[in-house]
Amino acid sequence: MHFNQAPSVNARASAIVEKIAANADALRCAVSIGASNERLIDLGANVPGGLEAGRLLGEVCMGGFGTVQITSSSGLPNWPLGVVVHSSNPVIACLGSQYAGWTITEEASGFFALGSGPARALSRVEDLYKELGYVDRHTEGALVIEGDKAPPSTVAANIAAACGISPSNLTILYAPTGSLAGTVQIAARVLEVSLHKAHALHFPLENIIDGYGVAPLAPPIPDFIKAMGRTNDAIIYGGRIQLFVKGTDADAKKLADALPSNTSSSYGKPFAETFAEVNGDFYKIDAMLFSPAVVTVSNLDTGSSFQAGKLAPEIVEASFK
Repeated sequence: MHFNQAPSVNARASAIVEKIAANADALRCAVSIGASNERLIDLGANVPGGLEAGRLLGEVCMGGFGTVQITSSSGLPNWPLGVVVHSSNPVIACLGSQYAGWTITEEASGFFALGSGPARALSRVEDLYKELGYVDRHTEGALVIEGDKAPPSTVAANIAAACGISPSNLTILYAPTGSLAGTVQIAARVLEVSLHKAHALHFPLENIIDGYGVAPLAPPIPDFIKAMGRTNDAIIYGGRIQLFVKGTDADAKKLADALPSNTSSSYGKPFAETFAEVNGDFYKIDAMLFSPAVVTVSNLDTGSSFQAGKLAPEIVEASFK
């Protein structure tokens, strides 16, 4: 692959992080400094946060290589409010930055989280970066955590060390799944899940040139399981994406046919119900479920487009109410 010359996701994201920090009061966020001198930004755990905070958080997750917008045309008549995401560098934005692929744990404190965002590209602890061939070098890093608390300062120091930066140059942003900001940043992953699935299907990532997605905005709810269910259902049953690719029509059609969520054996009911049926064991859920409901793949080499999947507004309705 040829992504090693891409600009720095941390450099691009830093401008958005600074915007959040400078406008924390207006965004109803809280900025603090941890014991290791790391900067912590709470966007919804102990503060109200908001949709705009979540929109900016989604753009941080994408390393400044994507735009996140709020729309009133989600595609679902009863839930028109949605999130639109676009990237002209979708592989770097989604897999090189946004994907929550960094498992962060500390036995002493019992802390566990999946890290997403541009700091992943500094640490490169995931095998995925060997495939991408992408290396980021920057003096500052930003890590995003979907959760209701920041990591202990000892964990933050380890994160900074893995990134090769000073803890004082690390910003950790966090928001719970059921918060206003959390529900926006998760909906903004509608394109990312399609890139992740395309990778799992072995479609050549260098042939994915541009990407767009939209998903309805799940109404926040304090209950974590229900919040997780709603935010997943927004994408699985209400999400739409379009990928612009190069290559043969046969490959483009194969990708379109395989991408939608309805190809999964776990498809067909609200995610919270599926999760309960496997007793909370994610590994018992077919991984192919985590993808958008409707897919369009447009081949730039031939002008042909291929569509597959379907919206399931009745499942979104059951989940959101």
